[in-house]
Amino acid sequence: MPGTPNHALAAWMDKQQVDAGDLADLVNDALARLTGAEGKASERLVYRWLSGENQWPQGKYQQALVMVTGRSITDLGFVPRSGGTGGPAPREGRVKRRAFFTASTGTVLALAATAPAAARPTVGTSDVLRLHGELARLYAMDDEQGGTTVLENAALGLVEETRGLQQNGSATQKTRSRLYALAAAFTATAMWAAVDSRRLDDAQGHLNSAIHLAGLSGDGQVQHQIWRYAAMLADQRGRYADSVAAAEAAMNTRAHRTDPLYASLSHARLALSAASAGDQSRAVRAMTRAADAFGRAELARPRPASMDFYTLGELHGLTGITHYRLGHGENAEFHTHQALAALRPEQHRNRAYYTAQTALAQLQQGEAEQACATAATVISEPAATGRVSHLLGTFTASLTMRAPGAAITRAWTERVRTA
Repeated sequence: MPGTPNHALAAWMDKQQVDAGDLADLVNDALARLTGAEGKASERLVYRWLSGENQWPQGKYQQALVMVTGRSITDLGFVPRSGGTGGPAPREGRVKRRAFFTASTGTVLALAATAPAAARPTVGTSDVLRLHGELARLYAMDDEQGGTTVLENAALGLVEETRGLQQNGSATQKTRSRLYALAAAFTATAMWAAVDSRRLDDAQGHLNSAIHLAGLSGDGQVQHQIWRYAAMLADQRGRYADSVAAAEAAMNTRAHRTDPLYASLSHARLALSAASAGDQSRAVRAMTRAADAFGRAELARPRPASMDFYTLGELHGLTGITHYRLGHGENAEFHTHQALAALRPEQHRNRAYYTAQTALAQLQQGEAEQACATAATVISEPAATGRVSHLLGTFTASLTMRAPGAAITRAWTERVRTA
């Protein structure tokens, strides 16, 4: 008899972009490492776990699931029989998971160096999951430190590793598509780091490679990410028609059509591009559509780590920037304050960025003293580099233009000089 569907296991699979066949393969790989014998998990068994027909796997499958996921068996949504336990503790599971993926990858890379073409090592789901973990680590590094050359080089190193697996390993078509998607995402991360550091020529080179890899992957979520980045880069280079076209390309992806959260981000990006291009009516329409789509989104739905940044606070931030570009200083300040209030503690770069945007919005309203006080909280921050430093330069130029001989302008200029 069917039981209660296992939503926790389904959520983990969705987050990791793993289907039933993939999970069966991972469990069998783990069983082989645990017991030395080939595992016999099948797609049908995984479907029984998901449907709730099998609510408590056999002991060997429990151990394998903990090794693969790094979570306890009860955290995966399984219900103990009377007197049962939840399996290994989460920390023990995470240690086993790291060992499992490290061992799997080490074997592939070692064999790839010496194996003839007919005997190339198999690249599979465990490699894909490990690389997804590396991608999440890069996003966390960006949140904390912003776009740095360290982040860029780490991303490019992972591009080479991913392409090495693609070239030297034997893989199914599905795995190859996932590897192309990962290579595109790593390249896009390098591009983002270059943009954040205001090295726009380097960013353009990375973007060209990312577009090529995303096209080979056929992954609509990665393609959406790449076109968003393309819109942002074109905007920063003053190519506003290209920026609008790239934002429209993001809206043509499957991710935009099927997930309101992606649609919201597409519209928010289009609003920014349209505002830069001087199309006020289109920018306002896009802001409205971004808010409407966000309201329809299932925020708890598992998504790739590349979307973790897009919260209601981030929507407020992008809306605030759009209002600033349209000359709506009061609205811009309201939304950037909302963005700052919603940021997570580790988002140091975004906090510096939206604080600088708030200062610009205040200056746009003629509040020079308040604007300087706001900007002063950013000027000595470690995150005040790249785009943030560029914003502070824009602030200084705007202040000088608005009040060239004022005491507040002289004081601010001196503060910048000695910072």
